Amino acid sequence: MGKKINEVYQFKITLANSKPAIWRRILVPSNYSFWDLHVAIQDSMGWLDYHLHIFEIKNPVTYVKTEIGIPDEEFNAYDRIILPDYKEKLSEYFNENNCIARYEYDFGDSWIHTIKFEKILPATVGDKYPKCIGGKMSCPPEDCGGIGGYYNLLSVLSDPRNEEYEEMIEWLGGEFNPVLFDPESVLFDDPKVRFKLMDED
Repeated sequence: MGKKINEVYQFKITLANSKPAIWRRILVPSNYSFWDLHVAIQDSMGWLDYHLHIFEIKNPVTYVKTEIGIPDEEFNAYDRIILPDYKEKLSEYFNENNCIARYEYDFGDSWIHTIKFEKILPATVGDKYPKCIGGKMSCPPEDCGGIGGYYNLLSVLSDPRNEEYEEMIEWLGGEFNPVLFDPESVLFDDPKVRFKLMDED
């Protein structure tokens, strides 16, 4: 049996430079770590967690920008301090005066997200958390070249006469609907299981 959830944090996650905006609204347990939030973002957005990630948020006590993620030797070589996301609790950073964080996924494609902490709510008896309660637009496919590459992909897909059309359809493995999203279809992984799998790689 897991711990009883009394409170949940409501977040809105918006993919930067997406027009119309690609966004999700999720509820997560208030005792979540940044690793747990990372997994919830991946699952609600539709990413596949193939790549590295990092959070940037202001420390509410020191007002210093803090980077939270998976510590990596490459980062350490540049004297960057990356705090382990599985050790840092959301409750230690987010409050009504410190409600914005930056989340980057895949340092090659550089998918930048704005995370907005909206409010604290009492947990509803019988509900399972995390939970996706809203959102718009499909998540871009992995490895499509960032936001610019994504909109180039959509341009190609909009014109079957484009010489790249068939190649793109084959790469995608079939049709792609950029506006399709149903919050109720989101399935969330157990972040502890995901972490264990990552540790085994």
